[in-house]
Amino acid sequence: MNHFNAVEVKDKCVEWIRNFFQENGSDCNAIVGISGGKDSSVVAALCVEALGRDRVIGVLMPCGEQADIDMARKLVDVLNIRSVEINIGDAVNGVLNAMPTEITVTEQTKTNLPPRIRMATLYAVSQSMNGRVANTCNLSEDWVGYSTRYGDSAGDFSPLSRLTVTEVKAIGRVLKLPDELVDKVPIDGLCGKTDEENLGFTYEMLDKYIREGVLPEPDIKEKIDSMHKKNLFKLELMPCFEI
Repeated sequence: MNHFNAVEVKDKCVEWIRNFFQENGSDCNAIVGISGGKDSSVVAALCVEALGRDRVIGVLMPCGEQADIDMARKLVDVLNIRSVEINIGDAVNGVLNAMPTEITVTEQTKTNLPPRIRMATLYAVSQSMNGRVANTCNLSEDWVGYSTRYGDSAGDFSPLSRLTVTEVKAIGRVLKLPDELVDKVPIDGLCGKTDEENLGFTYEMLDKYIREGVLPEPDIKEKIDSMHKKNLFKLELMPCFEI
């Protein structure tokens, strides 16, 4: 962590985004799902620097009422980018209400459905507005599987998936994003708990373990290692039968 050069990495990431679009749609727009958290804020800001604000479109997707939707709107205003707001509440409820009675809908199903519908929404916007969908996951969350497969883990290009939460925040500061967006405590929006409360450890612990090999308490290390192993499938291609 101590050797991380946020300015250098930010510049390299901006150039990487430019190269991606040169090779995969030189006239395309970057479509970014805007939650108001650090990851979507940093990705949107990187895309603005790489492509110009006219080629970045933010998509706000509350599910019914979203307590912190004002943070997402603030980012759009700060970056001065085009945006659309699409409430996915009816879509989520439509799927859940249409489930046959013989299927017991689990809490995990209810948790993962909104991110998957959000991704479908992002691709609907992308196809309609000549876009490429930005993935906004970071390395720390991916490491322990704190993402939804085919939901927020999907996308066409991923600026942050090799960067830890600590590093993402450092880049956010280099980009001069407001502190309240960079340091906003992530909350899952379902049970009211923070991400770290749900995980059972802090991102600082996790990041030091990933980058520096600094071992947390044995029970925390065991939990991190178990989550990492169980969730590796999310980062791999779908298994295919080979002839």
